[in-house]
Formats: sequence, structure tokens, C-alpha cells
Amino acid sequence: LEFIFPKKCLGCRKEGLYICKNCLSKVPRAGTFHPRFISLWEYQGVIKNAVISLKYKFASEVAYELGKYAIFEIKKRFTTLPKKAGLVPIPLHWHRQNWRGFNQSAVLGEIIAKEMGWQFIPDLLIRKKANTPQVRLKGDDRRKNIRGVFAINPRYGLSTMHSILIFDDVWTTGSTIREAAKTLKKAGAREVWGLTL
Repeated sequence: LEFIFPKKCLGCRKEGLYICKNCLSKVPRAGTFHPRFISLWEYQGVIKNAVISLKYKFASEVAYELGKYAIFEIKKRFTTLPKKAGLVPIPLHWHRQNWRGFNQSAVLGEIIAKEMGWQFIPDLLIRKKANTPQVRLKGDDRRKNIRGVFAINPRYGLSTMHSILIFDDVWTTGSTIREAAKTLKKAGAREVWGLTL
């Protein structure tokens, strides 16, 4: 991976890191979209480039730097997040995950969950069907496209769980996280949060 994708900042191209502190400082911080739906940064600059590299250029090493900075932001700015929670990444359909080789939300989510002391539950949500990638759609089409695609893995009993924190890489309209939250609530989840980069 180093040979194919050398460590240069994805903002200024300075060598050493994929995300340098100077470029990161230029990305505006986001915030709360709903009392329990949180996003860390605006989708621009070095953060946008890092997410694109992770998702579409298969640069999975970028996840470690993104995760490190995400943990710092969470601890500094979002102290209201539950101390005991199960972090659940938004699942990819098996076909898309086989094509990419990994689920970027699961890779990042595991890094964050471990450091925050949250339980990592990568298979609580199941994607029942392959739908058009949300990135190709806008507004109402996103909401319609994602409707009914998630199910709960029957191996789990939600009534015994602490708070559930749904994790995804990007918040655009919030359709994906809202649909996942609706699925979890219908299945009996007591408290559902959403967190995106």
C-alpha cells in the first residue's frame, strides 16, 4: 500500500501523513443535526479527500489517521455521547463489500469504538438488498432509495443493549442514518444515536 499510495497529505501533498494538522485545521467543524445525530466535520478539504481515498481508491491506511482525529474530536467536543454504547457501522451490501474488499464505516467504526470503550457490533444491521449508491442521488430520491433496506440480525436481542450508536462516514441528507435508526427503534432499541465523520 505504501508503494502504491505514498504518505503525502491529501490536502497540501506534504510528505509524512495523509492528514496534516494544518490542512485539518482549515476544515470547518460540523455539529448536531438532531439532539442525537452528530457529524464531526464539514465534508470538504482534506477530510473529503481522505474519505474519497478510503472509499474509492481503497487506501484503507487512511482510516487510522481519520480514526485518530475523530477520537480526539469526540473526546473534546461531544462529551454527551453515551459512555456505554454499541457502535454499529452502516452495512454495505455483500456484493459491494466484496468489490471494495472492506466496509469503510466498519474499519473506522472499530478504531473509534475500541478507543472510546464502546462495544463494536459490525453485524447488528444487515443490508437486505443492493440499492443504487446514495452518492448518485439527491433529496427525495435518497430517502426512497434507502427505505426498507435494513434489517436486524436475528442473533441479537436489542432489549438487553445499552445505547446504540450508528456510525457512517458521511452525512449528506441523513437518509441512511435515519432509516437505520428507524429499523433499530422498530426492533425495540431504547436509545439510538448517529455519528458521522
